[in-house]
Amino acid sequence: MASVLVVEDDQFVRSALIRHLTEASHTVRSVGTALEALREVAHVRFDVVVLDLGLPDLDGAEALKMLRGVTDVPVIIATARDDETEIVRLLNDGADDYLVKPFSVEHLSARMAAVLRRARGTAGAGPAPRAIRVGGLEIDRLRRQAELDGAALDLTRREFDLLAFLAERPGVVVARKELLAEVWHLAYGDDQTIDVHLSWLRRKLGETAAEPRYLHTLRGVGVKLEPPA
Repeated sequence: MASVLVVEDDQFVRSALIRHLTEASHTVRSVGTALEALREVAHVRFDVVVLDLGLPDLDGAEALKMLRGVTDVPVIIATARDDETEIVRLLNDGADDYLVKPFSVEHLSARMAAVLRRARGTAGAGPAPRAIRVGGLEIDRLRRQAELDGAALDLTRREFDLLAFLAERPGVVVARKELLAEVWHLAYGDDQTIDVHLSWLRRKLGETAAEPRYLHTLRGVGVKLEPPA
């Protein structure tokens, strides 16, 4: 059982989703606009959000970015758009999965169960160290905060996830395919996605690809994080 927020302005689709999810013993709340969704997640803790992109007040892609600014709740995108470039962009912006309309409620249930297994599996994997320390880096996974030499780093959700994943494996070269699978939850994708986020991270760590301190790229192999020599 899960607490689900359905964000859908089509009343017929909305009613069908509410009925099916309720019959599956989930607790369901529903809204028809992006602003209502933001108010809901600010006051109620949900296990998963099902987000339509075609909302009347704000495009769902923008709503996703705003949601990611206030919560890490898993988000499944419900979209009639099947452009691969846009889907990859949505996943990079913080979506956990997507479904292209029309889809069956059974398909949604299966995707939702998979997302919840991942989320709960991570939460139940055992007590992790409160802080990860690599050189002058300190990363607190529980509070999702990172510091460099005592100064707070302003990281996006994906930047934090990437940094923490590499910091948990100091000195280990991580293949790009593994980064896509573990950080982006993608079976395939464009290496440029990783390069862009690495570039942003390097800037915030005060380094460059030409003069790395923590992040080192091995061409054709992968990426590793290690303390400065």
